[in-house]
Amino acid sequence: MSIDVWKGWIGRTESRTEVLDPGSLRRFAAAVGEDLDVERVQPSLAHWAFFLPVAPADGLGEDGHPKRGGFLPPVTLPRRMFAAADMSFDGTLTLGAPATRVSTVTDVALKSGKSGDLVLVSVEHRIMQDGAERVVERQTIVYRDAGAPTPPVAASDPAPQGDVVWVPNTVDLFRFSAATSNSHRIHYDLPYATAEEGYPGLVVHGPFTAARLFGHARRKGALSAFSFRAMAPMFCGQPIMLRDAAEGVEAVRCDGAVAMQAKYSL
Repeated sequence: MSIDVWKGWIGRTESRTEVLDPGSLRRFAAAVGEDLDVERVQPSLAHWAFFLPVAPADGLGEDGHPKRGGFLPPVTLPRRMFAAADMSFDGTLTLGAPATRVSTVTDVALKSGKSGDLVLVSVEHRIMQDGAERVVERQTIVYRDAGAPTPPVAASDPAPQGDVVWVPNTVDLFRFSAATSNSHRIHYDLPYATAEEGYPGLVVHGPFTAARLFGHARRKGALSAFSFRAMAPMFCGQPIMLRDAAEGVEAVRCDGAVAMQAKYSL
């Protein structure tokens, strides 16, 4: 493994400026099941509707992600996941006006897990508008070996309880992929997800679940900070329980496994 080479990406920065289009945010709101009147109330994690990845068809890898290299290090481990994020908010984004996102690779680390070696890439995004810093997000992207196939999820008896029961379907996954320009094939290509990546079904996007948990949390008021950590994959067509937890909110699979934990501040 070329961890020393990949560490050379630490400190790499890119900056993008774009006008925050209300139509893009409206499509994102529809995908996460929230109010379409985005000028009145912005949806959960609204900044994810902007600064989307763009790559030509010949710039995509076999998995549907943009080919590696460029801003992110060219990690050779085959599997990639958006594992965690920690974000803070100061005010709301102004639609129809320009904003700038500055992204920095802050760390590249090699660790060992149950499935073998892991490479953790930490990225910080700062979104500025009107001279003020509106959003700071620190993401952790994990790369790992293919490993053994993921076993199917069997419903527990009794079924776990939740404040909200969410059953994402194929249309939901397609709409979220489209709204976030996410072309990873595990979310829409069932033969690829099962035969190539070893999942028992289409995988629900971690950010999709995070947005649903954010919406669940903000019933109590506007959030100034939010963080989440993915712990287990979730699959299309299977119930996901969204519920309050001792230190925040969580998403629980039908087998009782906690698949995502989130914390927040009002």
